[in-house]
Amino acid sequence: MRLRYHFTPMRAVIQRVRWASVEADGEVCGTMGTGLFVLVGLKAGDGVEDLDYLVKKVVHLRVFEDHERKMNRSVVEVGGSLAVVSEFTLYGDVRRGHRPSWSEAMPVEEARRFWPEVERRFAETGIPCVFGRFQAMMACKLENDGPVTLILDSEDRLRSRAGRH
Repeated sequence: MRLRYHFTPMRAVIQRVRWASVEADGEVCGTMGTGLFVLVGLKAGDGVEDLDYLVKKVVHLRVFEDHERKMNRSVVEVGGSLAVVSEFTLYGDVRRGHRPSWSEAMPVEEARRFWPEVERRFAETGIPCVFGRFQAMMACKLENDGPVTLILDSEDRLRSRAGRH
């Protein structure tokens, strides 16, 4: 008998950047130099286990080059920063029709209560952080480095490297 796990993955799109800035409603929320730009999508049912996995993974991703030009260093090792922005559209479902459905995204009131925990957990890493403003129209400016872009789902913590459950 095959066991099925019920989980709801938190999703992140991570880009290695040379610099980034985030503005909300015409006001600069913050700017940064070298580091990672992290768009975080919250899904209905996400919890702190998903968040802990995501934060740990982002902080320790080895996507910066070492002296041999191999991606072997983390944002911590290069003295970089993080820009973390809420991005519910990561859960836009376009399988039917042409207008995205947001039904898998965490409901806005639940997300509003959970987002401060996202910011707190990233800030606790000790890495300098820039945060967007929850539910605001934002202008995110950045210069990709590489480009290096990764997609991370918290459900990955439940999978083996070979893709078996």
